[in-house]
Formats: sequence, structure tokens, C-alpha cells
Amino acid sequence: MTRIHHPLELLAPAKNADFGIEAIKHGADAVYIGGPSFGARYGAGNSVEDIARLAAFAHRYHAKVFVALNTILRDDELEDSRQLAWQLYDAGADALIIQDMGLLEIDMPPIQLHASTQTDNRNPDKVKFLEDAGFSQVVLARELSLNEIIKISSQSSVALEYFVHGALCVAYSGQCFISHAHTGRSANRGECSQACRLPYTLIDDKGKTITENQHLLSMKDNNQSENILALAKAGVSSFKIEGRLKDLSYVKNITAHYRTLLDEVIASNPEFSRASSGRSTYTFEPQPDKTYNRGYTDYFANDRQDDIGAFDSPSFVGEPIGEVAEIGDGYFTVNSAIDFNNGDGVCFYDGHGEVVGMRINRADGKTLFPVEIPAELTEGATLFRNRDQEFERSLEKESAERRISIQPVFSETADGFALTLTDEDQISVTVDLPDSKEMAKNAERALSGLSEQLGKFGNTMFAAQPVELKLSQAFFLPTSAINALRREATEKLETARLAAHARPPRATPAAQPTPYPQEELTYLGNVFNAKARQFYEKHGVKLIAEAYEANQEKGMVSLMITRHCLRYSFNLCPKEVKHLKSDPMTLVNGNEKLILKFDCKACEMHVIGKMKKGVKLNLGSIRPA
Repeated sequence: MTRIHHPLELLAPAKNADFGIEAIKHGADAVYIGGPSFGARYGAGNSVEDIARLAAFAHRYHAKVFVALNTILRDDELEDSRQLAWQLYDAGADALIIQDMGLLEIDMPPIQLHASTQTDNRNPDKVKFLEDAGFSQVVLARELSLNEIIKISSQSSVALEYFVHGALCVAYSGQCFISHAHTGRSANRGECSQACRLPYTLIDDKGKTITENQHLLSMKDNNQSENILALAKAGVSSFKIEGRLKDLSYVKNITAHYRTLLDEVIASNPEFSRASSGRSTYTFEPQPDKTYNRGYTDYFANDRQDDIGAFDSPSFVGEPIGEVAEIGDGYFTVNSAIDFNNGDGVCFYDGHGEVVGMRINRADGKTLFPVEIPAELTEGATLFRNRDQEFERSLEKESAERRISIQPVFSETADGFALTLTDEDQISVTVDLPDSKEMAKNAERALSGLSEQLGKFGNTMFAAQPVELKLSQAFFLPTSAINALRREATEKLETARLAAHARPPRATPAAQPTPYPQEELTYLGNVFNAKARQFYEKHGVKLIAEAYEANQEKGMVSLMITRHCLRYSFNLCPKEVKHLKSDPMTLVNGNEKLILKFDCKACEMHVIGKMKKGVKLNLGSIRPA
């Protein structure tokens, strides 16, 4: 299937409307945000009014706002979710990101639908089905390689969205039930308890301990900086930054970083274009290493590789800065090439492999005076900086401007003058200034003053090209009249830009329901309500099990399916070492035991367990605190 290249969209996270506005200022083409309920990030909810405020700001730049409505829903929640969808549409949202197929069977507004990564989108058949079902954009599984994306892209024309940065779930999204099994908090309902970040001991089938007390299910953070052009050429059109719970400095820094990378790709590859208007300038240099991360990996983009796990610590260790040279009374010195600042955060690994942190009260060159020197600190210890106070301070201030280029033309008319502003999207407005046309005494000064005053767009969203004057001669015009004319034209252009923002239309589903790629759905299908069941039956699924959250699954089942493989991590892969077998292994955390089984044909690991006694789904409505 021939794919027409979409403009390249930078999609940034928004914990709230203010974060979303900053993301757009820093170069995002679109932002995704949680509404007041039904979003798969508990604690990242926002009012409809705030989403309307964000949309009004975004649309001035022809940027978009996507709202996450991506939990699975109970039958009694479908009507509330339907009403919310209409409210979000009326508020100006451009698309809804959804997981529950029951929403396609109810009266939804004519708004674009995007398939959440929790719909487990990792093969061409599934993505093509979602396109035929009426989705406009599909969020691909984080685990996909470039070659797998190319295969998907060649067999569908739906817009493909791919995570390029941020935290990685170790399990395929939507295929992780360990949180619900152990705590009653469902990841598919936005309440993941993050069992993947806990320490585990790994034991083989003979009872031998392979490794102890490591974070064996904790992945490094995703960073696709080196793969942006390759991803674009593979068919990705939306480059997504993870982080609806991340702080503002993360959003600013990482958005600016990927804006810079995407602009470089677009500048040197004419088949690609920007997805929104305006150019951002920054008061800082974007540096992803300065922002919270667990170390970086490009995961499976370039196929399976070593060292994707953050086994030592699920925390932010930071950038290596040197070794402790000397420890004194209340201070220590560092062999380092960097400059330190009061308020920096530094850390080191103690003898047990745990991360120990310190806040620096005062920095005097390479001599650091922490609030307290930990007893575990030793001379020769390798230090890391996980808070660069000066960099953080630069992000606390206004750190970006985004301006749209305009061409002002001031021309003579029959009864006065007119100012025309035409922006980079060819949206144009004209404001007339009736005037009796008094000739200027000093022509040169009059013309330069006119150009100067008409070019002053300093506190607006516009950046002017040199003013074009179309006059038969130099005229005298009061500065106050020129300024009023410019302000009126500016307001008129802002209004025209908002009016010109065309919300993308809802995709039309195939005329006849396309058969779903499988005729049977287990609990992995996450079918939690009658409308979702109706959807799959309409698409030819004959056997449909209830979602795991319905508490119908008994006994030992896969609580997590992941492409991460601990046999591979510890050089025990049967494909790599011929005499080895893929026998089960066990993960132990306290009294908790999880069985690991290995599907070598699919190159996947299954974490097997059962629901704890007494665990029930938290049946409260999905609304943030």
C-alpha cells in the first residue's frame, strides 16, 4: 500500500493545561492530556474548562489537543464517558485516545479517535483492522523495531504514533495484570502499582540463584534521538514523548530537544513538513541527560540488544561527574571537570548497590559542602549529579517563545491607508485607516518611523518580516494611529487563525465490518462491558472471555507479557547458547513468587502468577483525587 507522508508531528505530554501551553511554546505540534475521568494515569486529570483553555491556546498555532479517555470501562460508566466525550468535543479537543472498543458502539461526537498503545498494536493485521474500524491514528507498541514499523506502514495508511522518549513499561501495554492481581489496582484502569520497579531475586529451575535483589523488570528510559530520521522514513508520523505525570522542567527540556531534532530532519528532507505553525526559540540549550531518567536505551528499535534494563536502580542516578578525592569535616572534594552550584544533587552507589543521594549546600570550586555526609561515602567513590541547580533554575523562568512569521504590507487607498498582515499559513487580514493624507515634512524620517512602528510585534505571537510600504509618497501619520492600526490588525489575525483551525474529521469506518484478526479473545482482549463484546461479535469474534479485571480468571495465568527476556539478559538464551533449554525460572520478592516461562518462537517472556486472596478490583469511578 502506498503511504503518503504525513507532516511530522511532535506530541508532548501535559499534566495540566499550563504544562500543555508550555509544551506548545517549546515546539510541540500536539499535546495529550487527561480529562476529568477515564484517563489511564490516575492523578493526571483536568477539568473540561482547562482543556478548553489549552485548546484555545494550541489552535492559535494550529497545534492540536488530544484527550486520553483510555481506560477500560464498566457498563455503568459508558454513559458518563459518552457525555464526557461530547463535552470535550465542545471544548475544542481535536481527538480522543481510547482503549475500550465499547466506545465505538455508542453515540460519540464526530471527533477523531486514536487507538491507545493499550490496544496492543504490534502487527500489520491489528493496525489495519483499527484503521478499518474508524481510527485515524494508532499508537504503536513501544517494543516495535524499525523493520516491524516498515511492515505495518506498508500495509495501512493510518497515521502511526511511536513513543520516542520517557519511561518504558516492561510489558506490552494493555497486557499487564500484575498490579491488579496483587493490589486490585488495574493498569488498564489507570492505577498501576508499578511492580516492575521492585527488586527481585532470580532463581533457575534447579533452585540456583542467578542474581539477587536487582530491579529485573525495570527498564531504562526510552531515547530515540539517534533514530528520528529512520523512524520518519519507516512511516512514523507522530513522535510521542511519555510523561503525563512528569514535572515542567522535563516537558520543557525534552520537547525542545525533539523539536530541534525534528526541525533538522525536516530541513534536510523535503518529503517531510511541520505539523503546526511558528518557530520556537529557547533561553537554554536542551539536554536530555539533565532530566530525570533511568539511563537511556532505544529499546528494540534496532532489534534486540544488551543492556536495556535498569537493574541496579529504578531511580535517576544522573550524569557521572568524577570521583571523591578527599573527605573532610563536613565537606568532600571531587576530581571533576565540571562546575558545581549551590543546591546541586549528587549521588553514589553504596556497598549494597543502593543509590545514596546528597544535596549540596555550598559549592566552593571542587570542594562540596553537603547538608549531611552519608556514612557510606568513601574516597574513590564514583559520583553522579542528578540535579543541576543552574539548569533547573533556567527552566523555572520563561524559557521559550513561539512566534508565527508575518508579512506586513502598508498601502495607500482611495480614502486613506490599509495594513495587511499575511502569516506563514497564508491567512491574511486587512484593516483600513481613513486619513486625509497629510504630506510629511521629512520624508526619510517619516518612512523609517512608519516601518519601525508597524514592525513592533514584540509582546504578540507574531514575528514580522520587514514591512513593505506601498505609498506614492511619504505621509505624516501620528504614532498613536499607527500603533492602534497595528494592534487592531494583530487581534484580527489572531481571531482569523483560530477560525481557520480545522479540527481533523472523524475517519469513516469500512462499509462492512472488517473481520477481527482472531476468532477468539481471551482475558488479554480486555473486554469489560457489553458494548465492547457487541463490537467484537460484529467483527466476527466467536469466543470472548471477560477482562481479567472482571475477576473471572482463576489460577496461574500470564500477568505480564514482555519482549524483555531475563534468559537473554544473563546469557542463558537457547538461541545464543545451543546446549541450553528455555526452562522456567522464578522471580522472588519477599514472599511473592512469580514463574517465568519463555516463548522462544515469539521471543517473549511470560510472568506467571495468580490473583492474591481477597483482592478485588477497586470499583470506584475513575476520577482523579
